[in-house]
Amino acid sequence: MSLVPDARPARAAALRFDKVSFSYGELPVLDRASFHLHEGEFAALLGPNGAGKTTVIRLLLGLARPGSGEVTVLGTGPEKARNSIGYVPQHAGYDPAFPISVEEVVRMGLLQGVARRRAGRAQAERDAVRCALETADVADLGKRPYSALSGGQRRRVLVARALAGEPRLLVLDEPTANMDAASEARLYATLGALKGRATVIVVTHDDAFVSALTDVVLCLGERGPRGAAVVRHASAPADHANPALFGGAALRVLHDTDLKDGGCCGGCSK
Repeated sequence: MSLVPDARPARAAALRFDKVSFSYGELPVLDRASFHLHEGEFAALLGPNGAGKTTVIRLLLGLARPGSGEVTVLGTGPEKARNSIGYVPQHAGYDPAFPISVEEVVRMGLLQGVARRRAGRAQAERDAVRCALETADVADLGKRPYSALSGGQRRRVLVARALAGEPRLLVLDEPTANMDAASEARLYATLGALKGRATVIVVTHDDAFVSALTDVVLCLGERGPRGAAVVRHASAPADHANPALFGGAALRVLHDTDLKDGGCCGGCSK
């Protein structure tokens, strides 16, 4: 393991927080948080419950604005980039009595993104839904009622819904919560197929291990009097981790490391 990045060609920044501070009224959450991700990277955002992970999500989705500092997503403001972001929430409420199929749930992802770029092209929309179902490994469930699925199957359908809009940035909030080992393995197989095609951020409160797919580990630590900072940690192969984690190989998070975010491997184009 090396803590010194290798020289690589410059890549565009998919997400950048530049000295971002945020408070809910008198409650400080973030204090001058600075970090960035390149396009195509797979990142894990770690932190205990209440650390500020949801706030980071809200800021990058443009649902909240920083008190100070700047958030840039795909080279522009979060509001303008929203149609290029796929978001899979931790909890997605639904009415089990509402008669909606898996295909119809996934088609909801076309309300933005690809539907706007390909207005009037019904075949392109059908192709986008089919591709999303196949990528998320739920094509065989397309005609089934959404209410009839297991929790793990529903989570993968929500991933497919996010993928239908062909996002450049995919954010998943606690994607494996209450998921069995087989469903977790299938989910991470889906994410592995996306690696390099989209920037992926997995948000989790588990801070000991991350998937071996992970390129960047970001951690929200203890909140100080002015809020929490975001720290970039190194990771190392976890040879003795539970093989059921992440559907395969895992990395151990090295919490005693602090990788400076200011420099890029070979530069970073904005």
